[in-house]
Amino acid sequence: MSSGLHHPLLSIAPAKLRPTQLTVGRAEVAGKRAEWEKLGRKKRKELIQAHWFPGVLGPKQRVYIVDHHHLGLALLEEGVNSVPVMIQRDFSWLEPDVFWRTMEFNRWAHPYDQHGTRTDYTAIPASLRDMADDPYRTLAARVRTAGGCAKDATPYAEFLWADFYRRRLKLPGGKVGAKALQQALLLAHSHDTAYLPGWSGLIE
Repeated sequence: MSSGLHHPLLSIAPAKLRPTQLTVGRAEVAGKRAEWEKLGRKKRKELIQAHWFPGVLGPKQRVYIVDHHHLGLALLEEGVNSVPVMIQRDFSWLEPDVFWRTMEFNRWAHPYDQHGTRTDYTAIPASLRDMADDPYRTLAARVRTAGGCAKDATPYAEFLWADFYRRRLKLPGGKVGAKALQQALLLAHSHDTAYLPGWSGLIE
């Protein structure tokens, strides 16, 4: 049993990292891959060193990351051999069901699928590669990038925005087009989104 007080930095292959959510925005992953491909060897090394992954040790000593899922999947698909992971807590001694309840209590797990539906913990995939695409997660990220809302430290903030848009906007073919983004930006500055983290106010 561990006290959980130490925070070792490990070097781990992206293929061995376990996700703590079911979905990502695949378009975001593609964007990160495109950025990676433009970098030279030195810049790639600097990027990896500057972006350590926060992780938790789970049952059977498996490493679960609690952030940077998009970057992790992009680096996995780009064939990166290892990434730095900073272990936040050691929960390896817990039974799986207790582990996941504890993770969710700490806001380190998000057991919701690409439809925004709550799932069993067993539905969380064992590999970053198996996470489903949620185009509304991509839409939420693009709204933030376009200045529609501020980056917020609230865990899973963009998933809340994604669920808001899921109920109000159609994305034909699961693609985030210019029209959908324009509509989403208008909604981002409406009273309807005032409850969401990072809301930046009404446009007068």
